[in-house]
Amino acid sequence: MRLFNTRTQQVEEFKTLDGSQIAKIYSCGPTVYNHAHIGNMSAYIFADILRRTLQLAGYKTKHAMNFTDVDDKTIRDSVIKYASLSPDKALEKLTRHYENVFRKEMVSVGNDIEALTFIRATESIEGMQQLIISLIEQGIAYIAEDGIYFSIKEYQKSRVYGQLSHVEVADESQSRIDNDEYDKDSAQDFALWKRQKPGEPAWDFEIDGENLRGRPGWHIECSTMSVGELGQPFDIHTGGIDLIFPHHENEIAQSTAGDQAELYANFFVHNNHLLVDGTKMAKSKHNFYTLPDIAERGFDPLDFRMLILQSHYRNASNFSWDNLAAAQTRRRNWRNIAEMRWQIPDSKDDGQTEIINNLIEETSRILQDDLDTPKALRVIDQAFDQFSTDNLNHSALDNLLQFIDRSLGLKLVATTPDIADAERNLLAKRNDAKAIKDWAESDKLRAELAAKGITVNDLADKTIWRRS
Repeated sequence: MRLFNTRTQQVEEFKTLDGSQIAKIYSCGPTVYNHAHIGNMSAYIFADILRRTLQLAGYKTKHAMNFTDVDDKTIRDSVIKYASLSPDKALEKLTRHYENVFRKEMVSVGNDIEALTFIRATESIEGMQQLIISLIEQGIAYIAEDGIYFSIKEYQKSRVYGQLSHVEVADESQSRIDNDEYDKDSAQDFALWKRQKPGEPAWDFEIDGENLRGRPGWHIECSTMSVGELGQPFDIHTGGIDLIFPHHENEIAQSTAGDQAELYANFFVHNNHLLVDGTKMAKSKHNFYTLPDIAERGFDPLDFRMLILQSHYRNASNFSWDNLAAAQTRRRNWRNIAEMRWQIPDSKDDGQTEIINNLIEETSRILQDDLDTPKALRVIDQAFDQFSTDNLNHSALDNLLQFIDRSLGLKLVATTPDIADAERNLLAKRNDAKAIKDWAESDKLRAELAAKGITVNDLADKTIWRRS
């Protein structure tokens, strides 16, 4: 299996660090203060595809994802929304709610959340404090009036900062950034721990007899949670390219300095931006969408998944309502094929099993070559175009559908159950009416089926049904 490694800037053959068949993956997860926007959701879909492809390649996976449940935004929104509660209770109420929202939305886009281990930042505070103490003891972190900061200058004395982003490190002593997220062209010292401000939730932190009561910075959270769950170094770190700097750069610095290690994660695999009508998403541009926004326009979250799969993860993909409609049509066509398995017998094979097995092998190879989902979709499209109602075989088709769901997460099997006995009886009655040329009764039964969401299509020698 081959993947593009941001750390080395080249496509490399993937192998686990310990030579085992267990791939250890960490994915930066959501900040749980609202619905995840579709740009973030595209990153989670990509991470799910990566895990599925590793499994196709014969690996088992240990896949961890964080919940950022304490940061500037969660604190800001929780104290506003739940002003009557204490800051810690308000934070917990807000973040637990959006954790549940996120889990449901992940399932709706086809992600397998059972394959993930979720870790809350607020349940990893002790580990963060231990890492910070280690950095202070090494002289790489220092205590300031408003918190504890990581010194990039001190780190640079023994290691290289900027191995992912190649940013220029400003030659400024103790120039600090205390925001959890920032957009800068050059690196500055960043907050590891923030002293408590009035009305904020906080945790005790004893250092040299002083209580620096406060809460962690954003970057230290992922360093602690990833290593705590997977060990250091681990195999793959995923996230959107917007996280390369400063977040992932700072994770590397903290973790390699704190554990005095040479390597934090072997592969960094980043997905490109999801644009909206060719531009970056922004609330000010009124092009900022979530899955509920998509549902309001009559689209299924799985239509969005198909849209994401239509672009290579290293290329910027473009969301538009027209593009989403095209993805919806493609998924509907695939579902129409999937529904045929209920309408065809397990007839004479005529070589179909071999054809399907070859198709599965080809698609698997394509996905294992740097997750080329667009090419995989085209190959499956071409195969579906060659199918007709006369050459389909139930077992071969079912095998292909199971593979597609296992590798691409489109839930073709789950979303195309057989029709109910009552509906099948109506179909049988309609066929009987057609046989005796009782067109009025036939039309009446067609209308009854349509009212149940079942359309019928009369071919030369048979009738097939489709869900509307």
